[in-house]
Amino acid sequence: MTDRSYFTPSGGHPGQEQLLTGRAVFTEAYAVIPKGTMQDIVTSVLPGWTGMRMWVIARPLSGFAETFSQYIVELQPGGGSDTPETDPRAQGGLFVTAGTLELTINGAAHVLTDGGFAYVPPGSTWSLRNTGDSLASFHWIRKQWQSALGLSAPTFFTVNEKDLAPNMMPGTDGRWGTTRFMNPEDLAHDMHVTIVTFEPGGTIPFAETHVMEHGLFVLEGKAVYRLNQDWVEVEAGDFMWLRAFCPQACYAGGPGRFRYLLYKDVNRHMPLSLQG
Repeated sequence: MTDRSYFTPSGGHPGQEQLLTGRAVFTEAYAVIPKGTMQDIVTSVLPGWTGMRMWVIARPLSGFAETFSQYIVELQPGGGSDTPETDPRAQGGLFVTAGTLELTINGAAHVLTDGGFAYVPPGSTWSLRNTGDSLASFHWIRKQWQSALGLSAPTFFTVNEKDLAPNMMPGTDGRWGTTRFMNPEDLAHDMHVTIVTFEPGGTIPFAETHVMEHGLFVLEGKAVYRLNQDWVEVEAGDFMWLRAFCPQACYAGGPGRFRYLLYKDVNRHMPLSLQG
């Protein structure tokens, strides 16, 4: 797998001549946020940043998906922040889809380009800056790290997807693979961020039904996705948000590769009472 593309929203605003009909769906089990909804009118900015705007595509909601938030951040050249994270309990996953970013953490600088991923542990001192001449864009996934007996928080790392070989699912003739950013054997991690790839004709051949919540941002291609009882067409730039136990399956009919950035929560006991 050599060529890769990473869909990046550009904002804008539809004309008055456009139809109101769209593909956005929000149900008790899942949500679909199509790329066409990511317009200028729904962006936000954060205190302590310059030259930035962002689309919030997931946030904890009681009774729905509760473990994570996910932003798509756009940075102007020179834009960034010296104090990006205000919650000392929050860990972060940064995935770059366009441009060049310089991440400085604990005094050391790291350059991230498209396909680059960085894991930022909770309590880190870090900053982020667009050091290129064009817009930069990245996904920022945030989750409060959940401690566990005998485990310390994971350590910082950075890697580029292009340097990783996908783990192919058995019995799929290379049609379904997962590029893993976290080591699944490292139980310090209570979230995993991966890139899932389907070649044309690849499928998830059963309705997965499990406790993990998901955020899925389509980076490339199109497919038909089973969400609860519905089959939904999705394409590059769409975001799917699944609560725990939502049945899910996929058929990637082509003509090209179908790929998405995936979040899920893992490796921890389930709380037995409501959290205050």
